[in-house]
Amino acid sequence: MHKAGFVNIIGNPNVGKSTLMNAFVGEKLSIITSKAQTTRHRILGIVNGENFQVILSDTPGIIKPAYELQESMMDFVKSAFEDADVLVYMVEIGEKDLKDEAFFKKITNSKIPVLLLLNKIDQSNQEQLEEQVTLWQAKVPNAEVYPISALEGFQVETVFDRIIELLPESPPFYPKDQLTDKPERFFVNETVREKILLNYKKEIPYAVEVDTEEFFEEENIIRIRSVIMVERDTQKGIIIGHKGSALKRVGVEARKDLETFFGKQIHLELYVKVNKNWRSNANQLKRFGYNQK
Repeated sequence: MHKAGFVNIIGNPNVGKSTLMNAFVGEKLSIITSKAQTTRHRILGIVNGENFQVILSDTPGIIKPAYELQESMMDFVKSAFEDADVLVYMVEIGEKDLKDEAFFKKITNSKIPVLLLLNKIDQSNQEQLEEQVTLWQAKVPNAEVYPISALEGFQVETVFDRIIELLPESPPFYPKDQLTDKPERFFVNETVREKILLNYKKEIPYAVEVDTEEFFEEENIIRIRSVIMVERDTQKGIIIGHKGSALKRVGVEARKDLETFFGKQIHLELYVKVNKNWRSNANQLKRFGYNQK
């Protein structure tokens, strides 16, 4: 008997969805930072076993959209309800509601199995934990509630075993050696974007998109050329920094992660271009993989 199915992870921004998926997959597929709205796309991670294939989908955090890019991000979340065999709804200790009431109703009315994961319990005490479990059992009576710590790995294996139990019998949807549905360039873009999130403050990280224009793989080295898009000239100056120091730091940090990810030496060239108001431009968003309706 072989089981296979789609497991879609949803929740507010920064509750640990990407950390959980990476813990399940065992590879760093989704970028993880302490800033909200890190994930912009829906990213598939595939976990294969002899008798199962779990196709995990990490989605952007649920927000009320303020501009075109965020509308597109929420379309990725909406699509997570359409093909799920199991829905994983993540909250964190201290959280009491979802930012969008319509999404919350979809979860509580779901006909598919719902696992509600109460994350970051390593930051709580027993009394608070018991209160939170009771609260969420009442709010989402159709869900199985699991207290977890995705970062520490607590109960992650238990949840994964339960997911396999809930999956339907099915042959695999993807080749058994496949880890994700995304191309190599996507992970280059995400890695560079993660380093920008970590190294810059305020609006800068959210005004940035990365486009990998060249990706040449040779026997011992991968040569990559990526462009960092910003919305204004002032942002370009901040990204580059004094005598190029800030951009160089991003490049060094990204290269190290990419060498680990691809298992090869990386030659990474980064450039910065101004692409005015790309977050509100439907054509630009489509080019970057958003607005795929």
